Amino acid sequence: MPSRIRTAYDRRLADGRLTPDPSQVPVVEALSRLEKDLRRRGLFGARPEVRGVYLWGPPGRGKSILMDLFFACAPEPRKTRAHFHAFMARVHDLIRQWREGDAKARKRLFGQSKGDDPIKPVAELIASEARLLCFDELQVTDIADAMILGRLFEALFEQNVVLAVTSNRAPDQLYLNGINRDLFTPFIDLIEAKCAVVSVSGARDWRLDRLMGDRVWFAPAEAANRVAFETLWSDLKGDQAECPAHLKVLGRDVVIERTDGGLARATFGQLCGAALGPQDYLAVAARFHTLFLEDVPVLGPDNHHEARRFVTLIDALYEAGTRLVALAEAAPNALHPAGGGAFEFERTASRLNEMAGADWLMRERTA
Repeated sequence: MPSRIRTAYDRRLADGRLTPDPSQVPVVEALSRLEKDLRRRGLFGARPEVRGVYLWGPPGRGKSILMDLFFACAPEPRKTRAHFHAFMARVHDLIRQWREGDAKARKRLFGQSKGDDPIKPVAELIASEARLLCFDELQVTDIADAMILGRLFEALFEQNVVLAVTSNRAPDQLYLNGINRDLFTPFIDLIEAKCAVVSVSGARDWRLDRLMGDRVWFAPAEAANRVAFETLWSDLKGDQAECPAHLKVLGRDVVIERTDGGLARATFGQLCGAALGPQDYLAVAARFHTLFLEDVPVLGPDNHHEARRFVTLIDALYEAGTRLVALAEAAPNALHPAGGGAFEFERTASRLNEMAGADWLMRERTA
């Protein structure tokens, strides 16, 4: 039987939705192998152990698009596609429910109730829902995640769960220089043992090409610019569903409601109208490679607090090399025309103009 993902990939090349890229060929081959292995049956219909796939490389090389294709083509009916951060948020919630639940509540959710260690029942619940787990953007920055990943995935692999994942880092570069990293390395060993590690190292950044081919500052916020802003978001996001991202900042939970891996989208009011500060904006800039910010108003005396927060946000994005796509009421040079802070805003306007240019879009991220 021909590989469904190879057929789907070739069809998209033929109709122009994808452009040939030699670096994607080994990825399609690896995913074709995984598709074939998922069809295999052992004696008496038993499911044999299947080695997954770990795709890693710089942003914009098509990893998420290929994962979308694979998930659509994968022959396993019990499959889940999610961003890794969303998956881990659910894992932490399940752990909390096990620890806080009485025997009746545990039995109702997990089908079991005995024991103090939540890892095994959480893994068994996840395995009962899906044999194939497909994740985007595996990255580990949170010590709470780092401490449980090895034990969690050891339990999942014992249940014959198969993993297909994308990441910007090679397995041995995950949680680099993290606190108590020696406790995390068993997870790295598991990934390398249970997954074929494939580098996606093409020279061309397709996401950057899309940004470079269009404006990134849309003003004024009229209908045509809103359509263009929405189209660019859809093109960069692909088919994956959006999900909230939870950023831990000084013990607080900062939630960005609309995210897709390294892409984030928020309104001016959500980021600059709320009581957020420099550490919050630094966390946003470090977590996401591109921020879509909509409904940026003209700034002045009536919204001077929001204007100061906006300046702080732009400084954080600029220093981290995070790309900004904005839907605003005015061009950067006309965004803060008068009132207190207008003179100081000239520096921010200069940065916004620089951030919309080709040279800045091509620079390396520092976060």
